[in-house]
Amino acid sequence: MRYFFSTGEPSGELSAVLLARAIGEIDPSARFEGIGADRMRANGFDVWHDTAGWASIGPLAAIPRIPPLLVAMLRTASRLARTEPDLIVLVDFGAFNMRLAKRLRGPLKYRGPILYFFPPATWLDRPGVARAVSAMTVALTAFEHQRDFYRGLNLPVEYFGHPLVTQYEMRPPRAPAPADGGCVALLPGSRSGELRYHLPALAAAYRELKVKRPNLRGVFGAADARGERTIRSAIARERLDDVTVVRGVREAVADADAAWIASGTAVLEAALLGVPSVALYIITPLLVRQGRRMIVHRYITLPNLILGREVVPELLQLEATPQRLALEMESLLRRPEPAYAAFEEMRVKLGPPDAIARCARFAVDLAEGKGGAAC
Repeated sequence: MRYFFSTGEPSGELSAVLLARAIGEIDPSARFEGIGADRMRANGFDVWHDTAGWASIGPLAAIPRIPPLLVAMLRTASRLARTEPDLIVLVDFGAFNMRLAKRLRGPLKYRGPILYFFPPATWLDRPGVARAVSAMTVALTAFEHQRDFYRGLNLPVEYFGHPLVTQYEMRPPRAPAPADGGCVALLPGSRSGELRYHLPALAAAYRELKVKRPNLRGVFGAADARGERTIRSAIARERLDDVTVVRGVREAVADADAAWIASGTAVLEAALLGVPSVALYIITPLLVRQGRRMIVHRYITLPNLILGREVVPELLQLEATPQRLALEMESLLRRPEPAYAAFEEMRVKLGPPDAIARCARFAVDLAEGKGGAAC
């Protein structure tokens, strides 16, 4: 059978690859196509459009991307309606994928199964979005909160747990880092706006902490080739010593005692590996007011949202000063135990260890026209 995945940024691409691998265990002859980038290509996908640089922060940054994304959406929808894969899987990236679904279900009269893996607006509690998702697709969420929200609106939704739980094994608890050193990971994010604002803040925080810890080492984690080039330029510009650059969250935190991470899926990945972190997020002042209107929860970082309390320090906007970032990191390096205990609790909240296999079984059943009833 043919499975088409539509993603828009690295975290969604990771989820698509994990689900595709699990589908391949059930359906060895499965063929995978989609919208993605290098990770999907490396896993055997026929990539129709490359998503590198698609993701943006806020409407102003999105404006230049709208025309090419609209063209990609229209072409994708027409090709899907013409070729009719056995299952279309939309992964997050609501601004694009909701329009793709609307185009398919509306003018193109497409009636094949569409699965929405990680439906949009997970933590925003927006009834209109939930109803639109349910009207056009089969919703498959990875979070209990979103499952309960949909059911509270009498909308159908499937939930088997979070797919990342099975992919990351927590390392054994670590002793505090040496008082004069240690290793910290620096993950500034994947979007161009995130790199623009986070790299200077993290470079300054690293220098600040290195005053207290002269033997400190740093490892930058790049999401892709474009991000790696930007990070290497920043390292040269900031004249940072004792830092290296690797690709991916897992590689960046492999030897790290703790990490500074741009709020997003990477914070969850580090937590699942048992690595304490300090989350930061900085956006343009023009977007701050809009962001405050959208936030309906006290926290924005996934481990904190899942547990309902702050287990990962969140430093946002003006709070993300080099001094505060260094102070919070110093605290984690000295006392990592509470964070590790909280992450063990979080893993339980994210559902059973076979979540991705159950998601894959549901997807295959949907592709076969069974509606996922076997799950």
